[in-house]
Amino acid sequence: MSSSNTKEPQRIAKLLARAGIASRRDIERMIADGRIALDGKVLDTPATLLASLRGVTVDGKPVAAPAPARLFRYHKPAGLLTTERDPKGRPTIYDRMPEGLPRVMPVGRLDLSTEGLLLLTTDGELKRELELPATGVERSYRARAYGNVTQAQLESLMLGVEIEGVRYGPINANIERRTGANVWIELTLTEGKNREVRRVLEYLGLEVNRLIRTRYGPFWLGDMPAGDVDEIRQHDLITFRTVLSRPGGGKAASNLQFAVRSRAVEPAPRPKPVAAPGSREPEGRRKIAKPEAKRPVFTARVTPKARDEAMADGSRQPARPGPRKPREDGVAKPARAARARAHRETLEPRPGDFVDRPRGPRGAGKATGRPGPGRPRPGGKPARPPRTRK
Repeated sequence: MSSSNTKEPQRIAKLLARAGIASRRDIERMIADGRIALDGKVLDTPATLLASLRGVTVDGKPVAAPAPARLFRYHKPAGLLTTERDPKGRPTIYDRMPEGLPRVMPVGRLDLSTEGLLLLTTDGELKRELELPATGVERSYRARAYGNVTQAQLESLMLGVEIEGVRYGPINANIERRTGANVWIELTLTEGKNREVRRVLEYLGLEVNRLIRTRYGPFWLGDMPAGDVDEIRQHDLITFRTVLSRPGGGKAASNLQFAVRSRAVEPAPRPKPVAAPGSREPEGRRKIAKPEAKRPVFTARVTPKARDEAMADGSRQPARPGPRKPREDGVAKPARAARARAHRETLEPRPGDFVDRPRGPRGAGKATGRPGPGRPRPGGKPARPPRTRK
């Protein structure tokens, strides 16, 4: 990571752009307008070479030392120009930026109808490093195109293609899915020339009707809402630039994995709901009391002894006892249940009581419909002899 206090002399436009004053072209215009001076003397040429920004003023104000570079993710919606101003008055990305951002510059450009990930930075040198095709930083896109294409045609793009005298480098393209007459294609490239994806697909006979950039280096669009901005963590940015500065580091830097980025601008608090006129609580939302859960009621059984006592009094049905208080330990009483079962077996049946059928030999009278051993079979067939163990 370089700073403005470098030992090697550089053009003043480059140093001021790195300090975040403006882009190089805007600084050249500012020099032509006489807004930039060195040691009190107005500069008249952008070819001035300086080793530092000491003594440089812009509109009479000294230029502060450049702050560490910052990098932001921005989900650019379709219909916005990637420029600071438009002579025709069309909306730009700066018209829809959230408040609280520093002065940022876009890394590369996205067409008016192209949407997706757009990186923004405060450092001109970082912007240049990310844009140069020589660094090999990968860009990924998802394109929806009308027409027919084969995977073999897309694989031929790995060798590069020349269209109208312009040579385009290798492109890794694969068919994602087909939806009716359209096809979704994933593309990864490292150059990012003007309208490269659209021209290459038009060369294959396709008409692109939607284009989304999903990745720039190791930074992904993900599920970021359209128009939202967040900042890459400083630790991740330093790691990325360190790997990128090594020979052939573009591929390795593009494959880095970073955690979730911190938000650059906190979302505005949601307004509190207002109650309808005439309600008892005009501010906020009324609290609805939840009904308490009903506790289970344990009801005691009518024991044979209680039934006999009630029948002796002349009543038709015994009095049903009230709810029984459950035991604290929650353990049943098996001894009491055994005594009640033994008492029921000693009682004589009364009119109206259900009496168990007499049980015959084991296995007879089951739901299978097959008679047990020793019983005659239908049709006068002899009875089956009982089984005997050998």
